Amino acid sequence: MKKEKNYNRRTEKDYNIFRTSFYMFFLLTVVYPVTKLMYNLKVEGRENLPKSSRVIFAGNHVSYIDPPLIAVSAWKNIAYMAKQELFHDKDRLLRFLVHILGAFAVNREKPEIATFKTVKSIFNTSWALGIFPQGKIVKEPVISNIHKGFIMFAKKFQADIIPVAICGFDGYAKKLFEKHITVKIGKPISYTLDENEIVREWARQISEFTGFENKIEESLKEQAAI
Repeated sequence: MKKEKNYNRRTEKDYNIFRTSFYMFFLLTVVYPVTKLMYNLKVEGRENLPKSSRVIFAGNHVSYIDPPLIAVSAWKNIAYMAKQELFHDKDRLLRFLVHILGAFAVNREKPEIATFKTVKSIFNTSWALGIFPQGKIVKEPVISNIHKGFIMFAKKFQADIIPVAICGFDGYAKKLFEKHITVKIGKPISYTLDENEIVREWARQISEFTGFENKIEESLKEQAAI
């Protein structure tokens, strides 16, 4: 019986010069033209980007194109945490891109030790980590129900959090210049802050950038009551 590949464990070798170069080539030749021509992409806040790669890019999640949007906006090699199902999707091209662009699988219900080892490996390279704290695509214009796993990684590996807001998405473009998206990069959030303060600050910045309703206090009260 063929052993199933473990997609949640990657090492420093997986983020080598070849994958790093391909990633930037893909951003330059595919992602950048598509986002400019199809979505009129504008980026604000690049001055907030630190020079260090030991950061976590944490964005709101409104579509399947969020990962490349954030990567091309920051011009960074970002390894994203992805749901396990993507690595077994029927779409071969999607499976290939998820794998070749450095993503790794995570069990959202029960993170494994291999996930921590992979994050450590990423921070030992020039790559940054990408996470969507909402855990899934959220179509409602509301910020709530934040998963705190990204804070656990931030504190464990002493990595500040870069909030990234994807603004204006109202559907996938089917023709040139049809849509308008702005990506706003916020000010870094220190990993040294209290856990709930990190959640509040991330939600505050994302809410202010997007105009989404901030219901994070209600979520925190619900979590405290459990």
